[in-house]
Amino acid sequence: MLNGPLSVVGDKLLVMDEVEFLRGRVYGADHDDAGPRPDRTYAQLVGGPLDGLLLDVTDRTRHELREVALITEIGRYGPGGRALYGRRTGDDRRLDWLGDAPGAP
Repeated sequence: MLNGPLSVVGDKLLVMDEVEFLRGRVYGADHDDAGPRPDRTYAQLVGGPLDGLLLDVTDRTRHELREVALITEIGRYGPGGRALYGRRTGDDRRLDWLGDAPGAP
């Protein structure tokens, strides 16, 4: 059984690495339109299960970005679990992974 997205190049079927597939995509965006939009502001998620994804921070304050809990299926706690990210000191364009947390009961 194959895991991850597939791609066809010439006559070869390739299984793309999940991490590479997610890079440059916006967390929570529709799969068909997951790229960043020019009218929005983004921070890059660094480390952890969502490494490389972009988070739309357009309407969030610096205080709100001290720690954000993002739902993910690929973290330590599986479906419904949370990946915790926080603003990097001196760099508002990056949020560093702080760890994983279980989902709400």
